Amino acid sequence: MHKYVVPLVVPPAMPAAPDTHDTGVDHYTIGARQFRQQVLPPGSPATTVWGYGSAVHPGTFHYPAFTIEARSGTPVRVRWKNELRNRRGGYLPHLLPVDPTLHWANPPGGMRDRDARPAFRSTPGPYRGPVPIVTHLHGGRNTEESDGYTEAWYLPDAPDLPAGYAEVGSFYQEFRTKSEDRFGAAWGRGDAVFQYANEERASTLWFHDHAMGITRLNVYAGLAGFYLLRGGRTDLPEGVLPGPAPRPGDPPGRTYYEIPVVIQDRSFRVDGSLHYPAGRSAFDGFKGPYIPGSDISPIWNPEFFGTMMVSNGRTWPFLRVEPRRYRFRLLNGCNSRYLILKIVSRPLAHRPAQAALPFWQIGSEGGFLPSPVRLDHLLIAPAERADVIVDLTSVPAGTELYLINEGPDKAFQGGKAGTDFPPADPDTTGQVMKFEVGVLTTPDTTVPASQLSLPPFRPLGRASRTRRLSLSEQKSASLPQVGPRQMLLGTLDDHGAAVPMRWDDPVTENPAIGATEVWEFHNLTTDAHPIHVHEVQFQVLDRRRAGRPAMPPAPWESGFKDTAIAYPGVVTRLKATFDRPGRYVWHCHMLEHEDNEMMRPFTVG
Repeated sequence: MHKYVVPLVVPPAMPAAPDTHDTGVDHYTIGARQFRQQVLPPGSPATTVWGYGSAVHPGTFHYPAFTIEARSGTPVRVRWKNELRNRRGGYLPHLLPVDPTLHWANPPGGMRDRDARPAFRSTPGPYRGPVPIVTHLHGGRNTEESDGYTEAWYLPDAPDLPAGYAEVGSFYQEFRTKSEDRFGAAWGRGDAVFQYANEERASTLWFHDHAMGITRLNVYAGLAGFYLLRGGRTDLPEGVLPGPAPRPGDPPGRTYYEIPVVIQDRSFRVDGSLHYPAGRSAFDGFKGPYIPGSDISPIWNPEFFGTMMVSNGRTWPFLRVEPRRYRFRLLNGCNSRYLILKIVSRPLAHRPAQAALPFWQIGSEGGFLPSPVRLDHLLIAPAERADVIVDLTSVPAGTELYLINEGPDKAFQGGKAGTDFPPADPDTTGQVMKFEVGVLTTPDTTVPASQLSLPPFRPLGRASRTRRLSLSEQKSASLPQVGPRQMLLGTLDDHGAAVPMRWDDPVTENPAIGATEVWEFHNLTTDAHPIHVHEVQFQVLDRRRAGRPAMPPAPWESGFKDTAIAYPGVVTRLKATFDRPGRYVWHCHMLEHEDNEMMRPFTVG
């Protein structure tokens, strides 16, 4: 497959909904649709994907989505529409194989058995019915009805929905009533209206699907995009950092020096279509028995690792740059893959390769760090973001540099590339994109990263409680040699033993409104898990291993975060303040894990 033959797409700004009379709120009407896009290089077939776009601006649908530009203190109201319909208005089945044996949205279960693990007497095939979606603003401090709760999904407004199917999830109606009472905007069939206050720190957020038990497939199909919150006391004045970034109404061909990049791994068939495993055997060779002979789900794979790297919706693109400073907002949008990114001079250099340029990380998920951090490489777990400056001012015109990945082509367990695990295949998943350095067109007046003074950082106050939580996995109860069957979160008992729990077990985490708590994640598995807690931005306190001194957070973890790596055999300690009442979730952001029980609800207040 050819590399570096198409330019990196810089996602434009999402256009707002026209003719809105509420001057204090930015309004959007955003749909999720199916379309074809040239993801592979020219000459290869186009790929059918899903993506978000402005429902009143048909040319805006793209994978990944155009970026929502938000301003501190100005609420954003989005009508999220499920438009996964064909040209006749009928529902579209999923692009990818849906395992109906998981605990999932389960529309065929009707109102009584939706959001459940259905019972089968024999092994079923993939679900081919209408697709549930619900969009989560990842990193946002949202009220519960606007959080994209996993059981608040909804089907498209289609005339051919099968009789008896549940059209909405268990919490849709409750949150609809609360939202309409709070904001006065009526929800319609096949949509939901979420409002984001934008009261948090200036930061790099993103939005993606979060429907119960099907998130891995909806995100893999393309339902993701950036949400950039700017302004306020926790931002820097314009001109200090590299810019501009895309803005609404920009003319074609404008040059940008601030660029968001979502990096994902994907696999493709010869006809250009997305490939995702259609059976468990793709993971570990287990071909059955399934139902009724075992408790192993027939389609679900415990992890997924694609064979090609995709940046902003294109495989291995290039970016023409000038010898100046650039700001990149990097997002690991992979389902399971951890990224270890470096900038090098030779794409096939022996791994681990020597870095040609450093990154200056200035921010993480919760906004700016206390001070810039110089790094030769970036470790980014699924869902984590790194806000970085790359300084090309001393690089001669004509130079070619490469962004490579040295993370493993399997589940990450910690350690160093080349020592503790083989790095990604240098010829495929070990390459991400290329930088082609040209000539300087205008002077660079931005502040060098080493001289930046970032906005003040105020740590959280003293915690009133510590919760001990567990991460574990279970093998088959009927075939003990087969596993994992599912991943589980839970608590610890008085003796320190794990108490694994499933999604529908009673809530055990229930902070009081305004409480600051320490949550300890005891990882009893062999893999590192990126743990995401909704509603809050937390601080990483330390990591502890039995018999060893506590390890402070890495310098790039010194700011506020919403996702943190829980390493195997380690206790990872976070501190958060829970200041919004409601029902939320915490989960592993390896999407295959999240979709099979590694998610738990929590309530505030």
